Amino acid sequence: MLKAGAVTALGAMSGTSLDGVDAALLVTDGHRIESFGECAYRAYSDAERATLRAALGKWSGPQVEAATDVVMQAHLDLLAGFKEADLIGFHGQTLAHDPRGRGTLQIGDGAALASALGTLVVWDFRSADVQLGGEGAPLAPYFHFACAKYIQAGEPLCFLNLGGVGNITWVDPSKSGPDQDGALLAFDTGPANAPINDLMQSRFGKPYDKDGALARGGEVALGALELLLDEPYFARIPPKSLDRDAFPDMMDLVAELSDADAAATFTGICAAAVARGMEHCPIPPARVLVTGGGRRNPVLMQMLQVSLDCPVAAVEEVGLDGDMLEAQAFAHLAVRVARGLPTSGPSTTGVRALVGGGEISRP
Repeated sequence: MLKAGAVTALGAMSGTSLDGVDAALLVTDGHRIESFGECAYRAYSDAERATLRAALGKWSGPQVEAATDVVMQAHLDLLAGFKEADLIGFHGQTLAHDPRGRGTLQIGDGAALASALGTLVVWDFRSADVQLGGEGAPLAPYFHFACAKYIQAGEPLCFLNLGGVGNITWVDPSKSGPDQDGALLAFDTGPANAPINDLMQSRFGKPYDKDGALARGGEVALGALELLLDEPYFARIPPKSLDRDAFPDMMDLVAELSDADAAATFTGICAAAVARGMEHCPIPPARVLVTGGGRRNPVLMQMLQVSLDCPVAAVEEVGLDGDMLEAQAFAHLAVRVARGLPTSGPSTTGVRALVGGGEISRP
């Protein structure tokens, strides 16, 4: 059992951009954020990243087993350095996400992690939501609500996470809790860094377009952008979610473009998808706070500023850490699961009723 009141939770996140594992401490009671603690990062090597990439979209088999070994070792390497956590929120690595079909797969064994580290571990956050008819994503919104309270936001605002896939959380901070009607709306906006990273890997053997340098020298192919935005997904009413590789023909859209124009087009698609998604906000947000790796791409940030009708800034402007926000989210969610509190609801994942997802493994 957890002690009463605020506890120290350690969250770990390995995202769809396949860059590495983030870990962060958070002091929270599952409702309020008391304080933020130490954080750390463990990058995947090129060989580890190749192993993970080979398993993307697969549900079982030797490639999934090899990827699981990579994910577990990376987490053990990183999390063993934290000694003061009361519990760990372990997200694992998403390989496949098909909520209306086969379900969702995050590899990694929370029970083995609990045994190795001697700490209670909360894991498998998404399955229960999917089993109850939800999208299983995005899961950070309940934490985003706590962040809005923490920064004392006075008007509705959006948190925009630009990882491999983009997702947005609209928050009304005047509400008393995240599960109150009208407090949240969340959904995946569309492709974000994943196609840019895949382009850089395939054409240059590099993991990403550093500082948007390649995209800066190119022009957006509007025909390719419009063709992708004609996909039925973008007309769907949220909540809704995407797999990292939900649009497998994206590379074909830019196959005949120069390197710079291809990078600019994928960057433009990310921004345009966000702008399209903003049309679903119940009330226009006073500002958009950007987290995830995409906020480090000045070309993408400039495209967002031009595309959106409100100020756009990195979350650092309000004192948050955009590199660690997702890891912190799973620390917060772990406490909520351990205390029987909901982690998602109809307005965030489309699940039929409030649900607290997650398995609890004790050492």
